Amino acid sequence: MALLRAKEIAKMNAQERESKRKELQLELIKAQVTAHKTNAKTKEIKRALARIHTIHRLNKIAQEVAKKN
Repeated sequence: MALLRAKEIAKMNAQERESKRKELQLELIKAQVTAHKTNAKTKEIKRALARIHTIHRLNKIAQEVAKKN
């Protein structure tokens, strides 16, 4: 699991972010099943998912603002 930085996520297009989100969700499920607890790996995956969600939300808001102007 490579560390995902916000800058890297921001450079991705919407399709890449969506595929990465799905990939991370599967990885999170697998990690939770094997660990039975929250460990460093699951925390990092959750953080990466949150970053992807945040960048997606920011892009969506920016598009709505651009439409209004």
